Amino acid sequence: MIVAEKELEFAASSTTAGVTVNQLREKIAAFGPTLLAGAAQVETARRVPMASIEALREAGYFEILKPRAFGGQEFDFSALVDLNIDLAKYCASTAWVAGLLSAHQWLVANFPEQAQKDVWSDPNALVCGSYAPVCAAQPADGGYVLSGRWSFASGCECAQWALCAAILPPGEGREKPAPAFLLVPATDYTIDDTWHVVGLAGTGSKTLVIDNVFVPAHRALMFSDTVTGKTPGAQLHNHNPVYAIPMLSSVPSCLASVAVGAAHGALEDYLARTSNRVTRGAVAGGQNKMAEFPTIQLRVAEAAASCDAAKKVLLSDLREREETVKNGQEISVEERITSRRGQAFSVSLAIRATEALNASTGGQGLDLSHPVQRAWRDANAVGRHISMNWDTVGTMYGQMALGLEPKGQY
Repeated sequence: MIVAEKELEFAASSTTAGVTVNQLREKIAAFGPTLLAGAAQVETARRVPMASIEALREAGYFEILKPRAFGGQEFDFSALVDLNIDLAKYCASTAWVAGLLSAHQWLVANFPEQAQKDVWSDPNALVCGSYAPVCAAQPADGGYVLSGRWSFASGCECAQWALCAAILPPGEGREKPAPAFLLVPATDYTIDDTWHVVGLAGTGSKTLVIDNVFVPAHRALMFSDTVTGKTPGAQLHNHNPVYAIPMLSSVPSCLASVAVGAAHGALEDYLARTSNRVTRGAVAGGQNKMAEFPTIQLRVAEAAASCDAAKKVLLSDLREREETVKNGQEISVEERITSRRGQAFSVSLAIRATEALNASTGGQGLDLSHPVQRAWRDANAVGRHISMNWDTVGTMYGQMALGLEPKGQY
């Protein structure tokens, strides 16, 4: 265990019943310094310790989007994204894993009812995932048979189930093969340690190996349903329109929140270190205050503006989508692509902020444990995710705006 259990206890009550978003924010603020102190160790271990997961569980972090019928809170998705920005200020790897594990509670809620009962027969069950449908499921009586390797399963060592994307064969109204999520219990796969990276190193995004495993048909959820928000679970939980938001207008926002939060944390650390720092090198002139250099002042201004803009864009788009479904309206293709634009652009702004700061940390910033440098590596790692790649997502929006057919995922 990386950090002592007693250090991971939240100050607030252990019960999650009736917890508010502000109470969760206060718990994160109390927990944050412990996460920050252990961030380098999380990178070295290449996974988030279960002590952190259990502390977040006790606080109610994994109940944020879970249906009330299964003991959850059913808050808006934007509540999770906002809170995850706060969490990522302290440790981006922890926020990446915790944010996804919490967002996947929402995704499980979109499955047929029996699948939800399967997962939450253990009320503490958490679900990791691998979204690329790189393998084909074989038809079987009453379901499908899966075999293959599923990469980038963040937090897989902290989860009891996995969402494994696969191509389903024609059938059940499908004329052609089509992608879907399939729910697989942890007892049906092994984990191959393939995660050795320079950014988000502590996410434990390893590879799941599945060999000839049967998956009942009710544990499948079609991609085509998730991108429109018209899922079996959305109908089941139709009292709350949060489950009718298209997946790509919501889940990627949780990924983007990590870069945005990491950039905010980098700025806070930079200001704390630089405000009273003096130069030691002869070239710059010894004993000069760093804060008095105009170049430093400009870097701070650029980083602060980028951080503020990134957070506002990310949350504004998501809250607009939430307002649309709450008004009983369907989210349009244009709105879905606008959400994708905001997600990717907020990450670009976060990278810009960390670039501005990291470039002026001096020799001290070369240390792998330096918080600004870690945030820079983590933000850039978020930007490498296909859903956050600005070149890909930006051109998709440009195609739509110019009257062309958008090519991409939305």
